[in-house]
Amino acid sequence: MEITVLQSIEMKVEMVGIHEKRLRKCLSKLRGIQKVEVDANSQKVVVTGYAHRNRILKAVRRGGLKADFWSPQNELLTVYTSASYGSLRFNNFSFF
Repeated sequence: MEITVLQSIEMKVEMVGIHEKRLRKCLSKLRGIQKVEVDANSQKVVVTGYAHRNRILKAVRRGGLKADFWSPQNELLTVYTSASYGSLRFNNFSFF
């Protein structure tokens, strides 16, 4: 007998365009999932429910999406890229 508890699993999923719809379809087939939050800008997905984290990851990958569990390094990369691209300037260069 397996005891399950409500948990939130954070994943990094490479998403482009309509991948959010594909992601939600993959996760809808699993039992025990209560909520799916998608942040397309940082490619972060938070799944809340009673399903085991490895089953969730497997379902997303089976749907054809690149996915892995979220790590603190992903948070740092997101902050770094948003800060560096936001302040990107071309010092008096004219391209045209």
